[in-house]
Amino acid sequence: MTASSEIVVLTGGVSSERDISLITGKAVVSALKSCGYKVRTIDTRKSLDLVVRELSPPPFAVFNALHGRFGEDGVIQGLLELLQIPYTHSGVLASALAMDKPTAKKIFKSEGIRCAEHRIVDIQQILDSDVLPPPYVIKPVNEGSSFGVQIIKSTADLSQFKNEDWAFDKRIMVEKYIEGRELTVTVMGERALGVTELRPTKQFYDFNAKYIEGKTEHILPADLPNRVTEITQQYALTAHKTLGCRGITRADFRYDEKKPGASGVYLLELNTQPGLTPLSLVPEQAAHAGISFPELINWMVENASCGD
Repeated sequence: MTASSEIVVLTGGVSSERDISLITGKAVVSALKSCGYKVRTIDTRKSLDLVVRELSPPPFAVFNALHGRFGEDGVIQGLLELLQIPYTHSGVLASALAMDKPTAKKIFKSEGIRCAEHRIVDIQQILDSDVLPPPYVIKPVNEGSSFGVQIIKSTADLSQFKNEDWAFDKRIMVEKYIEGRELTVTVMGERALGVTELRPTKQFYDFNAKYIEGKTEHILPADLPNRVTEITQQYALTAHKTLGCRGITRADFRYDEKKPGASGVYLLELNTQPGLTPLSLVPEQAAHAGISFPELINWMVENASCGD
């Protein structure tokens, strides 16, 4: 692929993460243009017919800058496979598996990766009683950017949840809350780029903490025992490879430092379409590893694929 090749950036979409996708898309377009590529954007909120028509004639590659459902769960990947257009990030199966948190956790556990205890329930079961002993976390099974995530530490927290409308999937994950520190690891191909600790000013790393400047302190590299750093990166790489991911992924962890050695490291989830906004973690870890943002985006385009 040459720098004069045309790249189509898919952005926007219809998920709850639409606004974040638009910011990611804008950053990606700027980086691609700085590398000399011809760039077009498509907002996939349009009808499928229009998207297909706008992809004709086919570009050299599609940069998938979508986040959330229909862009990150194998749906748009399936369309691009049918059209035989190379695209960035993971393929159909890996995307679908990673997006469905319960399925992904079963696979991770089969590979010896430590994950938090959880149950899958419906809304009525949560409203009736505590599904797990507090503290626990309530989260949708297939959303990103912490949408819908709530920490239940007391009856008062549960009462507040009962007064809110649940606008997500009918299946709900109730997960044991892991005390401790928030960690994240970017995997780029076959390489873990490092470990960042996230210290939000609020209770947990929620949507505002992720996307509003000054809400979270990023510690890179994280100040951790060597064995914890090693295991965290090993888990991220194993999760990436086991699901069959390609390109860039980001794995999110909790670390309970009260437990001995690295036994307090828990993988929460794997994100196959991590954000590429100015406040996002992947560009920050890449820069720490000596990879500029345009270099990162160029590498992702050069590794775009279809049919594998």
